[in-house]
Amino acid sequence: MTFFLNTLKISILVCVISFAPAWAESKAAAQVSIAEVLANIQHFYVDDIDAKKLNQHAIESIFKQLDPHSEFLDQNELEALFNVANGRYTGLGIEVEQREEHIVIVAAVENSPAHTAGLIKGDILLKVNGTSVINQTIKHVSQLINQKQQPQVTLTIARSGHLDPLFFEVERKKIDLKSVRGSINNQGVAYLRIINFNNHTLYDVAKELAHLSQIVAGDINGLIIDLRDNPGGILDSAIEISDLFLESGVIVSTKGRFAEANQEYYAQEGDVLNGAPIIVMINEGSASAAEILAGALQDNHRAQLVGTRSYGKGSVQSLIPLGDGQTALKLTTAKYYTPSGRSIEGTGILPDFPVLQRESEHYAAGDSDSFVNAKVHDLQLEKAWQLLEK
Repeated sequence: MTFFLNTLKISILVCVISFAPAWAESKAAAQVSIAEVLANIQHFYVDDIDAKKLNQHAIESIFKQLDPHSEFLDQNELEALFNVANGRYTGLGIEVEQREEHIVIVAAVENSPAHTAGLIKGDILLKVNGTSVINQTIKHVSQLINQKQQPQVTLTIARSGHLDPLFFEVERKKIDLKSVRGSINNQGVAYLRIINFNNHTLYDVAKELAHLSQIVAGDINGLIIDLRDNPGGILDSAIEISDLFLESGVIVSTKGRFAEANQEYYAQEGDVLNGAPIIVMINEGSASAAEILAGALQDNHRAQLVGTRSYGKGSVQSLIPLGDGQTALKLTTAKYYTPSGRSIEGTGILPDFPVLQRESEHYAAGDSDSFVNAKVHDLQLEKAWQLLEK
């Protein structure tokens, strides 16, 4: 159990809908001891829970007493989560969250079937294959999508500015999550977009920075890190990437009820940019691991932040195996704090330079031609560029 807690800590804003083949949820839950689930919750959950308040008749009802990030994972759901952490999964490529009675798309993963079909942030799921999903859970939506044997899925969407629902035919496919993309201009100023934080993101960032340095045959003179609409991912990945740019100091701390949940993570000596200035861009879609990186660089005075207030997802989930290890609890075990001691949960991170992106001006999100050629209709990126020029 301790091995799992130490090796996979995840700080995820939303559920990435990977839609592995659905199990019968009740069958998987029935094979798990409710007593074992309760014991793990009472020992590891971030807040003290009165056992008398937990309904012991079914696992599903137990999790209604916890936060929305804690859940029971059956074998296929557990496998899907590992696949996402490793940068690949089969699905539509939409990141969603539950907002009251609605399932709302937070982002369409770049180069995914959903992105290609034209789904965008803010779209509300009304129906899946003709069945209403209003007042339904994310897990139920996943099951509806997998009921059809064919890979094509029909989504009925409500979108701001459209009176009538929109219909999208999206095909489930294998998706490789590209987590990093970059570019550099003739002045040696680099742009680095980090799309998510998986087990390969540290390697991808280091490789991309080395590549950009080779392009200009010299040092990188300044860096813009774009974390907008980055929903987070692996906690360790955010810590390791923060360490690339810091010589010393606390990166992040976590606090929970059991001993191992209380940790401080420190930077090791060595800055890959040798002190070159950094601007980080954030918005309301920047969450969890993205907020860890932004907060670490801001509090250590290593970067200035441009954009809008981040999402405010400041809790850490750990995987706790159950029974024979084929199922697990994804349980909130700690809250994380920036180096100055700020809790991000529910409040987010405020940028040093607030810049509101107009709805009619969708930012380039890594469009290297727009950045390098300065043909930008991106107010936040323009501000970041102006700060680096100074």
